[in-house]
Amino acid sequence: MTLDPDVESLIRTAMKQRGQSFKEALNSAIRLGLTKSRPGKRYFVQQTFALGTEQNFRWDKALALAETLEDEELTRKLSLRK
Repeated sequence: MTLDPDVESLIRTAMKQRGQSFKEALNSAIRLGLTKSRPGKRYFVQQTFALGTEQNFRWDKALALAETLEDEELTRKLSLRK
């Protein structure tokens, strides 16, 4: 078995802190990693906000409004170039 350098460094640090042999430190690290309970899945919940009771804007026409506003802005910018 070949350990990555960062993993070997972690094992050696654990050896020094706990006064264990390499084998003991490696076995306890593997045992801890395999038996540690995993947190349950967290489901994504979209946060929503009230838009108020009076809505004078038709959301089904939002793209058409955006196109119109963009066209008006382009026309304004082009008129400034003259």
